[in-house]
Amino acid sequence: MRDGAQIRRRLECARMARRGGQHVSIIGAGPCGLACARELQRLGRDDWLVYERAGVPGGKAASETDPAGFTWDQGGHVVFSHFGEFDRLLAEVLGDDVHEHERSSYVRVGDRWVPYPFQNNLRYLAPDDAFACLVGLVEAEGGAPDQDFATWMERTFGEGITRLFMRPYNLKVWAIPASAMASDWIAERVSVVDYRRALHNVVHGVDDVAWGPNNTFKFPRTGGTGEIYRRVAEPLTPRVRYRSELVGIDVGRRTLRFADGAAGEYEVLVSTMPIDQLIAAIDDCPADVSEAAAALEHNGVRVVGVGCERQLSDDRSWLYFADEDVPFYRVTNFAKYAAANVPSADTARYSSYLTETAYSRHRPGDPGRLEQDVLDGLVTTGLLDETVPIASVHTINVDYAYPIPTRGRDHALAVIQPWLAAHDIHSRGRFGSWRYEIGNMDHAVKMGVDVARRLTEGRPEELWSS
Repeated sequence: MRDGAQIRRRLECARMARRGGQHVSIIGAGPCGLACARELQRLGRDDWLVYERAGVPGGKAASETDPAGFTWDQGGHVVFSHFGEFDRLLAEVLGDDVHEHERSSYVRVGDRWVPYPFQNNLRYLAPDDAFACLVGLVEAEGGAPDQDFATWMERTFGEGITRLFMRPYNLKVWAIPASAMASDWIAERVSVVDYRRALHNVVHGVDDVAWGPNNTFKFPRTGGTGEIYRRVAEPLTPRVRYRSELVGIDVGRRTLRFADGAAGEYEVLVSTMPIDQLIAAIDDCPADVSEAAAALEHNGVRVVGVGCERQLSDDRSWLYFADEDVPFYRVTNFAKYAAANVPSADTARYSSYLTETAYSRHRPGDPGRLEQDVLDGLVTTGLLDETVPIASVHTINVDYAYPIPTRGRDHALAVIQPWLAAHDIHSRGRFGSWRYEIGNMDHAVKMGVDVARRLTEGRPEELWSS
């Protein structure tokens, strides 16, 4: 069986070579890898193959349905876009099979629900806390992109906002001390509010909730976020090799080895697997490149989905939790995104919450206690009461969730990426680029499209740069 798969792959590569093409192997059938394959096909090429270690497409954007009939994503995904390429992909594969939502998001601090962004809506805090936050904003010196993240928070927001929200929330979501992180990734990820605007909102009782690119978002009517990539993958299926886990690369011979004993060949490799795992798979990789990859940091997220036998009545989209006594940092009101996320699309009977709890080598957590801790946290925060029947508790471990923008990240990538490029290996996507600031689905799709155009037409990549 293994010999047959290996022979078939070698024959396919040889057949492509005889056609005069530059055979492209793509590692990963997630948003970036599929977008690359789709664009190569659109450009008239048939000299490519995709290898995916899972049995389904989507990567970290895949969805699954639990035995009780609830659908879950691998995190609180929302679909919004900076790029025409992603817009066109969505329109072509989903058509009208999509819901459009306006964001309704809140931050829980103590017993208060503060509209998101927290720092723009301080009037919802207790008077003493609101005063401390405003004084901190007025007195803040101003952050700079060369500061570590802990210093940047203090100097941008002052003591009040940093103490009540920024410091505890970011420790929960990143699971690494903020002092180990850079701050030049912020851009549109964090609302930097001027103290005059914050003061105006408090004095005049104004809700300031429209900030950010995801204040409106889309979601598939059925199948969760993974439905997007299931449809993208469908016409590409003859050239997608599922259950192909890459375990070895010989960059001299340009050969690939897989866990099932099969082999592949390439002239150009587009990899969307985590770049540290890619480097670990390369035979005789130079020591400086291996050391740089080992210095990269990431976290994981344990997604616990809780399906309830209770009518959907909560109109909020997602919620943030800064307090340490609540295990999760975010909860998504998943039944609101699409009725099909609950059994029989019956939101008169069912609702569902998707919770996320981060972990890392710095903060490993206790997975054995997590499901009960999550249920207790949902009760403590008022999202559930103890009388609500629980229809399902479903856990997904996302071992690579966020590539962490540590202070040494850019130095490490400056060693790794040029070496890979010199060997015709293009590492792209959320964990292939290892750049959180370009780590959304639309960024991943754009990177996949761009690298396909570069390989086919010689066009420069518009998003990714070394």
